[in-house]
Amino acid sequence: MKKIATILIVSIILFACKNEAKQEQYAKPSTTVSETHPGKVIMETQCYVCHNPETAYDSRIAPPMIAIKKHYIDENTTKEAFIAAMQQWIKTPSDSISKMPGAIKKFGIMPFASYAESDIAQIADYMYDNEIEEPSWFQEHYEDEHGKGKGQRKRMRQGQNKAKFDKSNKTYEEIGLHYALNTKKQLGKNLMGTIQKKGTVAALEFCNERAYPLTDSMATVFSANIKRVSDKPRNPKNVANTKELTYIEKFKTDLSNKVELKPIVDEVEGEVKFYYPITTNTMCLQCHGAPNAELQSETYKALKKLYPSDQATGYDVDQVRGIWSISFNKTKNNE
Repeated sequence: MKKIATILIVSIILFACKNEAKQEQYAKPSTTVSETHPGKVIMETQCYVCHNPETAYDSRIAPPMIAIKKHYIDENTTKEAFIAAMQQWIKTPSDSISKMPGAIKKFGIMPFASYAESDIAQIADYMYDNEIEEPSWFQEHYEDEHGKGKGQRKRMRQGQNKAKFDKSNKTYEEIGLHYALNTKKQLGKNLMGTIQKKGTVAALEFCNERAYPLTDSMATVFSANIKRVSDKPRNPKNVANTKELTYIEKFKTDLSNKVELKPIVDEVEGEVKFYYPITTNTMCLQCHGAPNAELQSETYKALKKLYPSDQATGYDVDQVRGIWSISFNKTKNNE
């Protein structure tokens, strides 16, 4: 009898340890996966166009990736089930299969985009096994959403609006990157919002009418000159000069050789010249892909009407479409 009791106690302890380990694994996913995990790379280059964790609370056009993970994975979710759910959502996004009704109510259904199932599998594989970046406001928002917070959203929004970029200890590369990514964020937020609400053709009209004023307004905020230029411009105003063409070719060569794309900084007579590549993702192909393939006929007709000299089509994913060309004063503390 004593022997049976001992076996029972040992079994209970082993089960408890196993269950605790399972919960710990769920709460603190492994971080041993390489920084070059293909799913991480795809997520940051393609998904972050809309789901960027650095986006301020009031500037969101879609939930951050950590929110997707928390809604789709619990202690009973297998990796295979999570991958299948992500692939199903990307293939046929609809409110009937979503586990995030609040996000759909706020942002609408995600626009359809033709992602390869293998890419989605890689992204989901990375998300399942690893901790992913959270926005600074996310934890309070998540607790508030699930009835555990104290109604702190207003304070979060105010805190985000007051946040400033401190240039005092930043390199010129970091400053230029801040200007480029924040301008990209503003353009992307407005562009994706238009696609979600009105469709791709309306987004083209938005670009035609609002892209330049928005870029100019960001240039004013940063006291910088901000341009997007290309060797295959859509708008003739965006044609690259000789130096910019040289850097575009360099970024293309680096990309084809699988070399990490890094900003280029030139210092010229008290001024900083900053160059950073603009690369394509699946969403870009709605307006920049191959005619009658990713680029649908209605969109192509609208393009020809709005941009008679358009050269910016025929792209595939992960190609250099142009560069950010930004200049700012070396000594002026812009923000």
